[in-house]
Amino acid sequence: MCASRATPPARPAKRPASGTASRAPARAAKTANAPKAAKAPKAAKQAPIAPHRPSTPEPEPTATNNPTTRNLADARRTRSTDTAYRELRRKIIESELAPGTQVLEQELALMLGCSRTPIREAAVRLQSEGLVRIVPRRGIRIVPVSISDIRHIYDVLISLESTAAGLVAARRDADLAPLDDACARMTDALASGDMLAWAQADEEFHETLVALGGNTRLMQLVMNCRDQVHRVRRLTQRVKPHPQPAKSIEEHLAIVAAIRRGDAASASGLYRAHRERGWRDQTNVLMQFGIQQA
Repeated sequence: MCASRATPPARPAKRPASGTASRAPARAAKTANAPKAAKAPKAAKQAPIAPHRPSTPEPEPTATNNPTTRNLADARRTRSTDTAYRELRRKIIESELAPGTQVLEQELALMLGCSRTPIREAAVRLQSEGLVRIVPRRGIRIVPVSISDIRHIYDVLISLESTAAGLVAARRDADLAPLDDACARMTDALASGDMLAWAQADEEFHETLVALGGNTRLMQLVMNCRDQVHRVRRLTQRVKPHPQPAKSIEEHLAIVAAIRRGDAASASGLYRAHRERGWRDQTNVLMQFGIQQA
């Protein structure tokens, strides 16, 4: 009979490594009991930063925004306009720019050595005086004066100037030395045959007499009329010399004598007769040479 094998004894269960099992539950318990760390607060959202824009500095004074500079520029422009006005007016009255002539602004600017702006502004003033007519894009046209217009102008001029002669006589305190001086220079010029100097002294006599009247409005009206008459006079003098220069001097002296006496009626009457004779002389010259306008 066979002997039965003995059953080997059971192996004792493996013990965990020393300290491992005991550390795990302890770690878990420690973790569970540990206070949770406070979460960091979220950063507040910042508003978007606007791009840097430099502040606009105050404008520096320049030629365009400086009041002093602007005033100086305006003054220069006014002087340029006045100069252009005087020179154009002189050329028209002296018939250097003939009646009926049409001139471009650019041509006038070159003639006077200035820009077109003063020419344009001067033309407006001359047009208001009846000396020119502005033609858009074509410059200006020198306005001619017909013989009938000249007669009407003379009627106004004679009435105004004879009134001025009476005003001077009525004042009794007027300084008549400039009138005496004008008569003396007319006499000297006639003696030397200088008819241009004679005509200049004759004009000064008439201008001075009107100024001595002391009426500014009357003087302004006389000057406007006299410019038209002056053109005719210059034209007739070039065509034919003054027919009676010595008689004009005599008439001037008689007018001054009446003023000195304080005889307003006589001074006014003598002046009227003097001017009417001058108009007849000029009309005869115009008719003789067939001149219908000036």
